[in-house]
Amino acid sequence: MQAAISALHTEASTATETDWNQIALLYDTLAKMTPSMVVAVNRAVAIAMARGIQEGLKMLLQLEDQVEGFYPYHAARADLLRRTNQREAAADAYKRALELCNNKMERAYLQHRLDEMLNLIQ
Repeated sequence: MQAAISALHTEASTATETDWNQIALLYDTLAKMTPSMVVAVNRAVAIAMARGIQEGLKMLLQLEDQVEGFYPYHAARADLLRRTNQREAAADAYKRALELCNNKMERAYLQHRLDEMLNLIQ
């Protein structure tokens, strides 16, 4: 399943060319085979891209009690909130992701997105 998901990502030149419907279906199967927080968050993002941001946000909200210390959850939530112009909520989610993330490159990306949101809020 994971190899098939990776292959679909690799085949697309851009995010908009990605076959998100197929990826969402693969994550549905993967979630049944090997459920985990990583799979659940990635599945929510794939569904957001395939079926609508609000559906993905709803799925992430259902995970909220289980993922407080899992920064990819907060980063994914922030990105989906950003895409729906919920700037203050996105900024809060980016801040939480930054608090939890230890990877220098990922922190730089999260900080960039947070700065974008803060500039738009002002």
